[in-house]
This record gives sequence, structure tokens and C-alpha cells, in this order.
Amino acid sequence: MSAVAWIAVGSLVAWVWLLLGQGFFWRTDQRLPSRADPERWPSVAVVVPARDEAEMLPVSLPSLLAQDYPGAAEIFLVDDCSRDGTGDVARTLSVRCGGLPVTVVSPGEPEPGWTGKLWAVRHGMALARTREPDYLLLTDADIAHEPDSLRELVAAAESGGFDLVSQMARLRVASVWERLVVPAFVYFFAQLYPFRWINRKGGRTAAAAGGCVLLRSEAAVRAGVPGSIRQAVIDDVSLARAVRRSGGRIWLGLADRVDSVRPYPCLADLWRMVSRSAYAQLRHNPLVLLGTVLGLALVYLAPPVTLVAGLLGGDAVAAWAGGLAWAVMAGTYMPMLGYYRQSLWLAPLLPFTALLYLLMTVDSAVQHHRGRGAAWKGRTYARPEAAPDQ
Repeated sequence: MSAVAWIAVGSLVAWVWLLLGQGFFWRTDQRLPSRADPERWPSVAVVVPARDEAEMLPVSLPSLLAQDYPGAAEIFLVDDCSRDGTGDVARTLSVRCGGLPVTVVSPGEPEPGWTGKLWAVRHGMALARTREPDYLLLTDADIAHEPDSLRELVAAAESGGFDLVSQMARLRVASVWERLVVPAFVYFFAQLYPFRWINRKGGRTAAAAGGCVLLRSEAAVRAGVPGSIRQAVIDDVSLARAVRRSGGRIWLGLADRVDSVRPYPCLADLWRMVSRSAYAQLRHNPLVLLGTVLGLALVYLAPPVTLVAGLLGGDAVAAWAGGLAWAVMAGTYMPMLGYYRQSLWLAPLLPFTALLYLLMTVDSAVQHHRGRGAAWKGRTYARPEAAPDQ
């Protein structure tokens, strides 16, 4: 066989393995598990880190204020040195909308060794613990919850004995670039962290979705969070690993009634979202970066390239293997497109989207080696030498 044919066959073998051996990551049936109302509804403190979120809060905060929760619940919004009046907007919305009580605090600039979001979470959790809640709901300022969201999360945690229950909020897909990039973002995340493996009792894979995490207070203390992950750039995955290492049970799935309202209208917006932490996900390791680039090229770029090359060069094996690999790839992407209510005709474009992610990852590494580090809301962090779970 030709070299092109060998590449096509290798890609096909990789896709057969991904289809059957990677925790059925492509399926979208991991939703909140079976649950029943507890006899006593535990108390919950909702912690919302917010930096320059005055535009998002009028859409997201009222959904938290309106939670139909039978137990005691209170919101702690941490205004993380915002420059747009985030704290004032939160107070105004609390008075106007009513509902759950809201406390707004401003902790000041982060101390050395803390990433910005976790610094805000630390202060929110410290204040919340003065109320001695049974659970903490960690949710971002751009996340909107249906009125029964908190009730369903707590019922799932209580029924299943979970210490951490997290839902991957449904991200916005309105612009052309959002339709092309956003479903793939969740697809790639699930491929890296198969939800079935995460949810398996005694499993080793751990991850969470930072926009919606219900955390048992006792589990947070056992895991020493957020202090134990204070330098983490990918804080949600680090949180889940800390909870699992401390003996806690975790669960992660796709959300039906939790949505991100943050728009990403341009490719540049999505590029920043991905490149912010892509190289941190690879532990800032050039060899891992190289392996990732080669792997993405073999798995996602080789199928269409070898199909075209095989057709043009009369190489039947290359054309057949490349075309079949591309078909399997597109087939695994269709459930995620269906979840996002997008046209299934976008599935064959996944190689192009994967190329964008490859370039975003390389750009993340370039920015890191230029000394710019990871960035979040206008803050840039140099590489933490002892950062856990980076």
C-alpha cells in the first residue's frame, strides 16, 4: 500500500477505536440521573464569581433569584474588582426582582498564587460557610437557570449520594461561528473526558463544567478546595479531581435547563475562549503539544485529505479508508449537533473546525512561551510552577 493509504487506514482504525472504546463519548444521553425529592431539603449557598459582568447579570441573575427551591437558599455574588458597576447592577436586580436573598462582596485584587476566578470563589465560599450550608452551588455570572434547576440538582445529589453534580450548560449558538465552533467544543471536551467514565463509581477520570457545579460542603472541606487548586487555570477539572481524590463521588452530564447567555459573535471571541487554557490542558509540555497536533492531524484532517488524494491518484485503498473514516467521524458528531438543534449537514465540516482548534492550541502555546501566560477577564497569569492539575 502507498503511504497515503497507510495514513488513511491508520485514521480509520483510530476512529473505530474512538467509536467503541472511548466511553461512547459521542452519545448525548448523560443527563441528570434518576432522582426523588428528599424528605428534608438541605440548605444551599449559591456562589457567583463576577468580574465585569454588568451586561450579563440582567439576563442571568434573575433566573437565580427566581429559583423555586423548597429549602433555605442564599446567593453570594463576588464582585471581583469589576470596572463596569457589576456589584451595583447585582444589588439593583436583587431589589427589583426579589426572590432569594443576595449578598454582594468585593474581595480586592488576588493575592500572589491565586488565579482570579478562584480568588473570588474563595471569598464567596468563606462567606457562605458562615451560614453552614449543606451544599454550595458554584455558577458563573453568564449562566441562566430554569426555576427548578437548583431543586433538580439537589435531588440528584441526594438520591445518588453524589458529592459533586455538574452540568455542562448549553452554550449559545446564534452566530455563524458559534454554530461551527461551539458544538465541537463540547464534543471535544466529552472526547477528552468521557462522561460515562466520570460518572462510573470508582472511576479515575474526573472533570466538571465550571458554570454549574453543586458541591457538598463536607466534600469541599475534605478536598481542601478552593485552596488546594488555587493556581489552577482549568479550575473546573481541577475541582473535580480534588473531590474524587478525596474519596468523593462525582457526576457530569449535559444540561437541559441550564444555559450560557454569553455571546461569542466573532471567531476572535471563540479563539480567546479556547486558547486561554488550551496549553494549560497540555500541562505546558511541548512534547505533549507535538503529540496533540500530530494526533489531531491523523484523526481529523487525514480522512478528507486522503479521500481526495486517493480519488485524484487512483488509490482505491486510500479513498475507501479515508472516506469511511470521515463518515464515522461525521456520524459521531451528529448527536451533539442534534443536542444543539443544529443542522446535521454541519457534521462533514468537523475537520475544518478541528483545524481551527489545532491552530488555537498552537497559538495558546505561542502566547505562553512569549510570557503572556493564561488570561482571564483582563488578567494574565504566568505559568505557576507548582500548579496542581495543570
